[in-house]
Amino acid sequence: MKIAIVGAGIVGITTAYELARDGHAVTVFERRASAAEESSFANGALLAPGLLRPWAAPGALGPARAPLLGRQALVRIASGATRADLAWLWRWRRNALQASKGPLPRALAALEQLARYSQGRLRQILETLQLDPEIRSGGLVLLRSEAEHAALAPVLQLLRDAGVVLHELDAEAARTIEPGLCPQTPLACALHLPGGELGNCRLFALMLRQAAQELGVQFTFGATVRQLHTAPAGVELADDSSPRRFDAIVLCAGSASAELLRPLDLRLPLAQLHGYTVSTPLRDELHAPLASVVDAGQRISITRLGQRIRVAGGAELGRCATHHQPTLERMYQVLTGWFPGGAQLSAGVQVWRGSRAMLPDGLPVLGLSGKPGLWLNIGHGDSGWALASGCARVLADLLAQRTPEADHGALAIGRW
Repeated sequence: MKIAIVGAGIVGITTAYELARDGHAVTVFERRASAAEESSFANGALLAPGLLRPWAAPGALGPARAPLLGRQALVRIASGATRADLAWLWRWRRNALQASKGPLPRALAALEQLARYSQGRLRQILETLQLDPEIRSGGLVLLRSEAEHAALAPVLQLLRDAGVVLHELDAEAARTIEPGLCPQTPLACALHLPGGELGNCRLFALMLRQAAQELGVQFTFGATVRQLHTAPAGVELADDSSPRRFDAIVLCAGSASAELLRPLDLRLPLAQLHGYTVSTPLRDELHAPLASVVDAGQRISITRLGQRIRVAGGAELGRCATHHQPTLERMYQVLTGWFPGGAQLSAGVQVWRGSRAMLPDGLPVLGLSGKPGLWLNIGHGDSGWALASGCARVLADLLAQRTPEADHGALAIGRW
């Protein structure tokens, strides 16, 4: 088949690779000048386990009881926030509170299963292509109080039931796993996940783009898609006088997806949730993380990427283009609180603010759109890097009318 993909982030590139492997003629349209320049550019780097990333899904790190307004707000409402953004936040918070009351929402179980499948598919790709995008294993979830530990109990049981290896440690044992942790910072206990993984998302995206090109995938950069067409399927670029025809279109456009779907009368509650990362050069091996740690209460992760340390956190709704300094200050405080002296903060620091298109239940939409010839692989939120390889394989199987290995029933557009 002749297939168009809209978007060359990590989701679009993995989808292009899987479809090309199946023998399709694939063209990727990307509005930026290169691949992985938006949500995939400098994300938090965490891959697995899926439910223990700070913004994996509502309720994944305990109930969302923090206030919605003020300096300690769980999600900052920035300038430009719309009524639709506020409605999304209300639904997200409702889902998070429901997760604390049990039984766990189906979304959490579905997300965990999909993330495990995706992790396995990623390993297969790395082995086949002999790639090493700075993958590291191991992870700690740091809990500052017993209350934080208790709030995680339902999710931890779900992970155990799924066969995820998980050890509950006291503070002393946690500091043995991560010797750089500051002994003066209060730590009640920690969760050790030896099978946890992290990696450089953008590096992998660029590597896989090259592999996809070798399979015949055509990438068209600087191409803004103005409109999608169905029956017959087509992609109309900003400078086109008529649509370019294809047998199928796969939409992987992240935050731009909602606008492209609206003229087709497909309205999904996608919100742009903005977050930050701070990437710094490594200063001292003895005081730096060996792999990844997540501060559950602060919803901030600290990961080791080669000779750099990356801190990820923050969540904002709205269209404000400026950095929120209190959020960045809190991220620096968490970094220096856990790993004082480990990062070089006086030079070479990269601060990045990116958006992630997210649905209120934390799950992507994957599969047929309900419109002829149009397929969707969107709405991954904070889980794009963790889910991309698995979602791409599932979509390729669905398009070929094969039964995917992963359960995808909870991802259909019909739930909205």
